[in-house]
Parts: sequence; structure tokens; C-alpha cells
Amino acid sequence: MKRTVIAVALLAMAAISPAMASDEAIATRQAVMKDNGAAIGALAKMVKGEAEYDALAAQLAMRTIHSAAVGFDSLFPAGSETGGDTAASPKIWEDMEGFRMAAAKMAEDASAAIGPAGQGLDSLKGAFGAVAKNCGSCHDAYRVKKN
Repeated sequence: MKRTVIAVALLAMAAISPAMASDEAIATRQAVMKDNGAAIGALAKMVKGEAEYDALAAQLAMRTIHSAAVGFDSLFPAGSETGGDTAASPKIWEDMEGFRMAAAKMAEDASAAIGPAGQGLDSLKGAFGAVAKNCGSCHDAYRVKKN
């Protein structure tokens, strides 16, 4: 009887564990994207003239974007395709290599933009364009649009 209870408990934990891992992965990547969105938003306001240019804030925002992109693909483990309130497209798992390449390109472009972001508004505008283009292309390919 004791063995049966232990076996049932272990099976139940094994069944729950992937769901918890999936929910945790979704929550983590959503938090990363929320921070990323705030950084992009701050930069966009500077570029559009809606906020005063601040060299330190611009560089910090680019560092946030770079940090988000490094290893971003690791936040999409197998089994986290569904669950939670995710906008991640199944295309991510169908084309993981392409997704990894997109994340690597974002990391590379954001890294290259950190210096220029702090060298004046015109430099920020040039650097921001490449980074924002990465956001758009990745979202077009790998995000499900919510209503």
C-alpha cells in the first residue's frame, strides 16, 4: 500500500512538473519582453522627439534589449508551446534554428547600438532603426497577434 501511494504521488508530480515548467517559461519570457518593450518604448519616444534625449538612459535601454536577446531562445523550451496567456507562435518550435538566428541577430545589433545610443540623438536614430527592424521581423514571423 505504501509503495502504491508513493508511486501515485511520483506519477502525479511527474505530470504536474512539465506544466509548472511550461508556466514558468512563459512567465519568464513575458517578463523579459515587458522589460524589452519598456526599453524600446523609451528609445522610440526619444527618437520621435516625444521625450528629451538622455545618453545614459538610451545606452541603458540598449543594454536591456541586448540582455533580453542573449539566450532568448532558451526561454522557449519544448513543452512551453501552450499554456498561460502566450502569444508565442508554434512557428518558434517548428523553426527553432531560424528563431535562434533571429535572437542572435537582435543581440548582435543591440550590442553594436549600445555605444552609438549614447553619442547623440542622430546616432541613436541610426542605431535604433536596425534594432527596431529586428523586433518587427521577429514579431511578424514568431508571434501570434492577439485580438
